Amino acid sequence: MKFTDLGLAEPIVKALAAKNYEAPTPIQQQAIPPLLQGRDLCGIAQTGTGKTAAFALPSLDHFARNPKAAPKHSCRMLVLSPTRELAAQIGESFRAYGRFMKISIATIFGGVPINRQIRQLQDGVDILVATPGRLLDLIDQRAFHLAGVEIFVLDEADQMMDMGFIAPLKRIVKMLPKDRQNLFFSATMPKEIADLGGQFLHDPVQVSVAPQSTTAERVRQHATFVNQLEKQALLNETVRREPIDRALIFTRTKHGADRVVRFLAGAGIEAVAIHGNKSQAQRTTALQAFRHGHVKLLVATDIAARGIDVSGVSHVINFELPNVAEQYVHRIGRTARAGAEGVAISFVAPDERPYLKAIERLTRMKCEILPLPDNFEELVAKLPKAAAQQRGPRPNSSGGRGRNEAPRGDRSGGRGRGGRSQEAQSDQRHDRGQPGRAHRGEAGAGTGNDEALRDGQGRPFRRRRKSVGTHKNAVKPVRG
Repeated sequence: MKFTDLGLAEPIVKALAAKNYEAPTPIQQQAIPPLLQGRDLCGIAQTGTGKTAAFALPSLDHFARNPKAAPKHSCRMLVLSPTRELAAQIGESFRAYGRFMKISIATIFGGVPINRQIRQLQDGVDILVATPGRLLDLIDQRAFHLAGVEIFVLDEADQMMDMGFIAPLKRIVKMLPKDRQNLFFSATMPKEIADLGGQFLHDPVQVSVAPQSTTAERVRQHATFVNQLEKQALLNETVRREPIDRALIFTRTKHGADRVVRFLAGAGIEAVAIHGNKSQAQRTTALQAFRHGHVKLLVATDIAARGIDVSGVSHVINFELPNVAEQYVHRIGRTARAGAEGVAISFVAPDERPYLKAIERLTRMKCEILPLPDNFEELVAKLPKAAAQQRGPRPNSSGGRGRNEAPRGDRSGGRGRGGRSQEAQSDQRHDRGQPGRAHRGEAGAGTGNDEALRDGQGRPFRRRRKSVGTHKNAVKPVRG
């Protein structure tokens, strides 16, 4: 099957040809035909399977065949995403596929000034990609409503649950018009997620691709037993000896990620970190440097890395194992994309051995145990000191933590079975958007222009400015 066989509108086919996309992926083959018919859909698929195009292409086809003005202070299509990076990525995909259409696309999330977003959305937008917290902020300020939504997409539903967004999601769903098309995607389908989907899906088509175990089968998995305090020496040696194109290095905490980067820098190895304590500008800069190959090593926490789709990741290094086995599968799924092979290397401290056993039970695969290097004791003894910590802008300068909110440390080592990780709580606090003042140069989020209202060709819409402060429904942003 080719994209030309699906019956998509001509501008979309032209955009796909410009990107040299010819054949749809399995989820696109299964999802696009029923979505073109207006059916609801429930899809089980991981990031990297092509699911963004699976819902973007038929939705753009709907707009091409049913052109009309976007409703004031609303949108025709709403896509909810759990993280800022994934929201920015989805927005860019829509712009690429809709480049030959006259269609407005906006991406909104916390960490940037809310008043600018209010101005951008006042005339309405065709497609809005949003994180739940910032969307509710706009609705609570009476700057936006959901009465115009024709298509609703919930992406990464299981991650939404991990980050504590279930209550906000239920509130958002109640505001949507009854007559709409619903699309629901999740990498896993536990009972809670299935129950959530059942609340707003109507006779959905079921699509399931790439079960979790298939990703693990394409990845060569290694593990080395090492004491926690000696992991940095092993990491320095590993990144020097491995033929790395790009590597994602996972830690369980935000401060742990920063510490790894500083020790790598002390050894003359360049790396960048991405996590919830970073400003939006810092996260964007780090991700772009990694995506374009300027930096080969990206150190990340699970929440920050979820949804990031970067081609050419040859290695995933688990500096610390996750205490939830499913998270390991999400991690190593960052490599071995598009049928390629990848390498996963895990450093296992004595207290992490139960985690390794749980991972092997889930994947039904044994990790190959590699010994420590012959000269490991010497490497530990000569471990270079960490580079000095670079002080960036205070968290509130990028619209993050409120003025009166005390900073939180990383007391937990990741998400336990009964609660959310500190990283998830931090990202949710950012997304709930205590606005603050934007730090100079940080207004552009995502790829630098993701929050701007643009047409399908990436050109800014020129619209008449209106005074927000004098509007009868204008409310000053809440701080703290």
